[in-house]
Amino acid sequence: MIFQQLFDQTSSTFTYLLARRSGGEALIVDPVFEHVDSYVSLCRRLDLKLVKAIDTHIHADHITGLGALRDITRCVTVMGERSGADVVSIRVKEDETIDVDGVELRTLFTPGHTDDSYSFLMDDRVFTGDALLIGGTGRTDFQNGDPYAAYDSLFNKLLKLPAESLVFPAHDYNGNTVSTIGYEQVHNPRLQVGSAEEYAEIMNNLKLANPKLMDVAVPANRALGKSLERFVRPGESVEAADLLQEQGEKKLVLIDLREKRERERDGWIPSSVHVPYGAIAEQLRPGGALERIARDYPGQVVLYCAYGERSAMALDTMRSAGFSGLRHLAGGIAGWLKSGGEVEVDR
Repeated sequence: MIFQQLFDQTSSTFTYLLARRSGGEALIVDPVFEHVDSYVSLCRRLDLKLVKAIDTHIHADHITGLGALRDITRCVTVMGERSGADVVSIRVKEDETIDVDGVELRTLFTPGHTDDSYSFLMDDRVFTGDALLIGGTGRTDFQNGDPYAAYDSLFNKLLKLPAESLVFPAHDYNGNTVSTIGYEQVHNPRLQVGSAEEYAEIMNNLKLANPKLMDVAVPANRALGKSLERFVRPGESVEAADLLQEQGEKKLVLIDLREKRERERDGWIPSSVHVPYGAIAEQLRPGGALERIARDYPGQVVLYCAYGERSAMALDTMRSAGFSGLRHLAGGIAGWLKSGGEVEVDR
């Protein structure tokens, strides 16, 4: 397995690049905006295709690299379902699996530092974000933090993992790079408490200054979707309410770009064709399903995904490949449901 731990000196942020093999697909956890070019160069040197970028939560001390990586590499952005970011490709729930070329991460909802904090578990390690640090724990005094929720996340989830599990946090301020669950149980001073009340007493009296970039970073990290405008031209977006009306007036071909797991979880717009976003390049080749549909149904194809991010990028890719008359569903299936659109599900 390829595993790269990268560090931003300014915000003391760890970023993790993972892949099963050289020449394969990769994912990145907690990227920092200022280092996006370095991440892209590293992937190129290692012959990796970056396909997913994950944030453990909305960070307050740096601007995330998710949006920039998406714009440069067309990767899929991933956050937990409680995230307040405006556009994220995939929002994962508790105990769901993120699979990239055989590298699997299982989602753990670990709120407390913020209300949208998630950890991601591999077989032998866990990426804890700010929920559990080396020799410390994430503060709980902003972004809807809650020391009681943090205690539950720590003692009833993370510390229940095998003692030998490696701990890779999103930050470290003391030169550490890795710990284990067992070591933190014994040596982390924040964890030497006998109750949630005792833990809350500690956290409520830390009296820490706000992160220097908090007023800039939090709004920026909530507005990941703004640069989607570069992928979509005027007339290429359709709102859910308008699509509902159009369906009764003319034949449309709807292309669902989500992953199989998302369709099974949330359903799909009736009669839509499933072409996962990751398969677009293959399916646009001569004879591919997407190539045939775009060629045979000019002006009738509407792309959609969960929230509109993947469909906007796919539209741009298909236009660059010479296909015209395409549109995407603004707001994705989430907007469709909000407008009263029906979905089919397997029962």
